[in-house]
Amino acid sequence: MMRVLVTGSTQGLGRAAARSLLDAGHEVVVHARDTERLDALSDLLDRGAEVVVGDLSDLEETRQVADQVNELGRMDAVIHNAGVDSSGLLMPVNVVAPYVLTALMDRPNRLIYLSSRMHFGGKPNLAGIDWTGHKATGTYSDSKLFVTTLAFAFAERWPDVLVNAVDPGWVPTRMGGPDATGDLHLGHVTQTWLATSNDPAALTTGGYWYHQSQDEPHPDSHVRAFQQELLDALAATTGVALG
Repeated sequence: MMRVLVTGSTQGLGRAAARSLLDAGHEVVVHARDTERLDALSDLLDRGAEVVVGDLSDLEETRQVADQVNELGRMDAVIHNAGVDSSGLLMPVNVVAPYVLTALMDRPNRLIYLSSRMHFGGKPNLAGIDWTGHKATGTYSDSKLFVTTLAFAFAERWPDVLVNAVDPGWVPTRMGGPDATGDLHLGHVTQTWLATSNDPAALTTGGYWYHQSQDEPHPDSHVRAFQQELLDALAATTGVALG
């Protein structure tokens, strides 16, 4: 049995991952943006899931989510699933929040970050990025390149933690839209497998995964100088240093 936190778990791939983990007998901590969204999690809570609440577009609330998780106890794995495609919140939710949560939560054995095939269109350029979200800067592709780079930065710096990035495919969630052509079921399988499996393939680190197969990510995501530039920028803007 593993204890797994899934951020952004009121709908879509996060909810599917949380439900699948509960079905497999694992302990699950789900996450809602606010108390009004708790009703969407009622069936999972009735099955024993625990919950943390906080808006990941807000730095202080993100800190509070980390505190809530630490009060529950150390996680075995964290699936950083929460994400948005609206321009003003891209950087706070898709990049800043996973950085802050990773830095402040008791370090788990496994970390999984949701990337996207669209990260290949991102630019490894941090100039002019407003991490607060007060101004709409950067693109969705940029945000997914940045979070993929974060995953590999953590993998290189923490060899005792299994850290991976996952492309779930273009699936018909609310974000993906009804025209998405990917398999909705397969969209969450790789995340839960990396979080819990003892399959030797899942016990690896620093990978970019699509449907349980490794692929090559954007080459700049492995550039250590860019990784450090990103870590430094996030530490400076949040006041949260990476331990």
